[in-house]
Amino acid sequence: MLSQFGKYLNLTKPRVMTLVIVTGATALVMEGSFLSRPLEFVLVLLALYFSGGSANALNQYFERDLDARMSRTRNRRPLPKKQLSPAQALTFAIGIGITSVAIFIFWFNWLSALLALATILFYGLYYTLWLKPRTDLNIVIGGAAGAMAPLIAWAAASGTLAVTPAILFLIVFIWTPPHFWSLALYFKEDYRGVGLPMMPLVRGDNATYKQILVYTVALLAVSLSLILAGGGPLYLAVAVVLGALFLKKSINAKKRQLPRLSRALFGYSIVYLFGLFFTIVVDSLIF
Repeated sequence: MLSQFGKYLNLTKPRVMTLVIVTGATALVMEGSFLSRPLEFVLVLLALYFSGGSANALNQYFERDLDARMSRTRNRRPLPKKQLSPAQALTFAIGIGITSVAIFIFWFNWLSALLALATILFYGLYYTLWLKPRTDLNIVIGGAAGAMAPLIAWAAASGTLAVTPAILFLIVFIWTPPHFWSLALYFKEDYRGVGLPMMPLVRGDNATYKQILVYTVALLAVSLSLILAGGGPLYLAVAVVLGALFLKKSINAKKRQLPRLSRALFGYSIVYLFGLFFTIVVDSLIF
């Protein structure tokens, strides 16, 4: 039973979903309504997991043949490993997607439900089937789906949207390209083998490193703008330090253009985002 559960869990890309849960929880803490209502707090996060997990499962369902040809995915995902059938994966993806939207409708509000549904359809269908195979800007546009958790969570808690969750959305949205491009540089031969137009293949390594640097500068600026929407002194100090390190590592990666440095930059980008959002939570609860 646990083994079968793990196979379905892998369809949701649990490591990616950790990001969704952390950013969604951060928005709930900043909004504040559910801090004294833990059941609703947890229920929002569960529904967020189901919506993001549905989008990821649809992505794996449609890309199962590509995943079977890529070294990065063939031994890690349940469909290439024949642990689940395509029909099981599709049924699961649709099921948890419907569950997510239903939770937002019946326990919270239509705005959060529509945002969750839009996220599932945008990533699971539009990004996977049309955007990703057609443009090297796929991750820039497609990154919007992974950044939606703060907006959905805020809408669930308040019934509205505001500047604060929009800034949280922008932080994740602008963070996504340098995060993913650094990995694409490391695994570019995988993408070449399946014919996906990732930026290192279409524009070359040097142009990709330049874009990473541009987005890192933009990320630093956007992260500091949260000061205008409730970020306190602790957040300001940590955002400056983490952002400066990100910028330094991006400059170094561009200068030397070594695979190990792009992989290290990918690793640091994860530390950066979790560190930043953890600090937002602490800062919001203290100040």
